[in-house]
Amino acid sequence: MLCGVITASPSICAQELSEAYHDQFLTGTAISNDTLSKALPATDTPVCKEFNAFTAENAMKWQSLQPRDGEFDFTLADKLFELADRCGASVIGHTLIWHQQTPEWVFKDEKGAEISRKHLLERMKEHIYTVAGRYKGRVLGWDVVNEALNDDGSLRDTPWRRIIGDDYLIQAFRFAREADPDAQLYYNDFNLYKPEKVAGAVRLIHQLTDAGIDISAVGMQGHYSLFYPELSAVEESIRTLISAGTKVSLTELDVSVLPVPEESFDGADVNQRYVADPLYDPYRNGLPESEQKRLADVYEGLFSLFVKYAAHIDRVTLWGTSDDESWRNNWPVRGRVDYPLLFDRNGQPKLAYKVIVKKAP
Repeated sequence: MLCGVITASPSICAQELSEAYHDQFLTGTAISNDTLSKALPATDTPVCKEFNAFTAENAMKWQSLQPRDGEFDFTLADKLFELADRCGASVIGHTLIWHQQTPEWVFKDEKGAEISRKHLLERMKEHIYTVAGRYKGRVLGWDVVNEALNDDGSLRDTPWRRIIGDDYLIQAFRFAREADPDAQLYYNDFNLYKPEKVAGAVRLIHQLTDAGIDISAVGMQGHYSLFYPELSAVEESIRTLISAGTKVSLTELDVSVLPVPEESFDGADVNQRYVADPLYDPYRNGLPESEQKRLADVYEGLFSLFVKYAAHIDRVTLWGTSDDESWRNNWPVRGRVDYPLLFDRNGQPKLAYKVIVKKAP
């Protein structure tokens, strides 16, 4: 059951993505708040048919779950689990601890002053116990800590680190393990294709294991572009993590086709913003066939690499299903028209999809 002749014109393949890679790794997608706020997708839609692992794009982050002290709102998160049950998909809990999308009150007292280490550890524990406890036994694994490293491999200066200290990651992983003993536990970050940053991730792995913490996998975010990174750099980082004794998940995968705002741009820091310029938004009326082919070539190279190391890769998650819902339309420049995913704005499979399904083992 393979796709037919590979052209840029979309046609449904007889074999779904999750079926094509069933013996290799889970194939996941991110579910947006917009999707969860409406009638949930039917079982015959690409979300259900093509993917077997779901990650909440934003619905399980601290700001969404506990916007005010002690006031939890699980409305959208519960709908994610409802959708996963309907589709027979696993759920990845994303994310327990992050410096972004965490309300300021978490780090402040009632007078607006920074709280103590003891107080913040109590808040961390309460949040993790409440969230992971609610979904105990229902998630495949938790992104316990997200994006704790700078590109040079050093720990990022965040309120978590400033108030608690460098051991805040160890504390978070301990609380997560206590709250959900059987779940897999992950560390997740972007730009891990950079040697200095993946070296920092390896140091984190060693610190966690030395503290008696089991880390199930490192999540390598895949916010890539037609212009970066080199496939060889991604492979070398995968090899480095495997050598450190951990599994790898490819998370948050999308490939922007748009020009980068500056030559040195190669990250995924949500704080990076640039002013809109038509030069950086050339495909508002559709993606030319030549660029469809370039995108397909990048995805083919990536999936061939993932298959090569499938014994050490447990999941590949696309950061969304169709182009219209991708965050890349609004980052690092707001209001652009990007084409980073496998399905177009009409929910039809793109050339990139057809290529990776046809090339599956």
